[in-house]
Amino acid sequence: MIVQRIELRDFRNYLEATFDLTAGVTAVIGENGQGKTNLAEAMAYLATLGSFRGVTPDALVRIDAEQAVIRADVVHDDGRTLLVEAEINRNGRNRVFVNKQRLVRSRDLLGVVRVSVFAPDDLSLVKGGPAERRNFLDEALVSLAPKHDALQRDLDRIIRQRNTLLKQAGGRMSAEVELTLDVWDAKLAETGEALGALRASLVGDLGPALEAAYSALAGRSTPVDASYRPAWRQLGLAAALAAARGDDVKRAVTTVGPHRDDLDLSINAMPARTHASQGEQRTLALAMRMAVHRLVADRVGTPPVLVLDDVLSELDAGRARALLGHLPIGQVLLTTATALPEHAHPDRVLRIAAGCVIDDQ
Repeated sequence: MIVQRIELRDFRNYLEATFDLTAGVTAVIGENGQGKTNLAEAMAYLATLGSFRGVTPDALVRIDAEQAVIRADVVHDDGRTLLVEAEINRNGRNRVFVNKQRLVRSRDLLGVVRVSVFAPDDLSLVKGGPAERRNFLDEALVSLAPKHDALQRDLDRIIRQRNTLLKQAGGRMSAEVELTLDVWDAKLAETGEALGALRASLVGDLGPALEAAYSALAGRSTPVDASYRPAWRQLGLAAALAAARGDDVKRAVTTVGPHRDDLDLSINAMPARTHASQGEQRTLALAMRMAVHRLVADRVGTPPVLVLDDVLSELDAGRARALLGHLPIGQVLLTTATALPEHAHPDRVLRIAAGCVIDDQ
């Protein structure tokens, strides 16, 4: 699958722009603030209907405009060409079309376009809190099978409603509260166990690819480990919820479950978050993205578009050379504010300034 062309209108700093891309590596070069990351963000939006920079949709609409439009020609391996269009409105009534047919549910776009993104902020995958790593796992699951999005939405809804009940209880257990908690706990146990099993299976499958990707980027064989072993999975979530019920009522919040889990990362058997250097942490974050990219490509049968946003500036010369030498097969969009290294040989180069393509080679 490749994105053959992408058109932007009133998206971020783009008034109107069209980009013809290649099946191989496209390098997008420009000074900071000219629109490189905005292009990468638009590409990724078509896969997730969200910004990898963590902003609300209205922030994607150009100042003084009411609507942004992303339009892309997507060519699948079987020769099918799909026209994918996303309208982002300031009023929140966003719409998505495939071949001019509006999708009733925007999430039905999941899987039509697959994109893997690495950006400088991904350092938070290692240095940040547990939520960053939970999101990493759950996004990977959706990339592998869009149906997992529904499971995650169900879990979020159940936890919100259980927390609402706990707040309404006011710290006191009554017969009515206990009866209603029994209902929500049964739903949470079923949904949470399903998500926990999926996360555990994913982490097990990622292990070899993660170590291989890290060693390739670091230029030497390095023991790297990722483990997902929340305490509630040993007891079973139903039992863990029952044991925590008294504390949950007092604190008015659900204290155990998949929404509190973490992914433990280590390099050379030491916790990566506290013992690794920043260079090692950045390499590990990139290796995590590359490992998921390869797993999705193997499972789905076609590689996602790989977006590397300003990666070269964050890596030392050796790791940058290793990355460029180990790019996976498929379409790659590489943005950079610096000159390309001598060993970089992109298939196409786009130079951007002030939201416009000023050179196309």
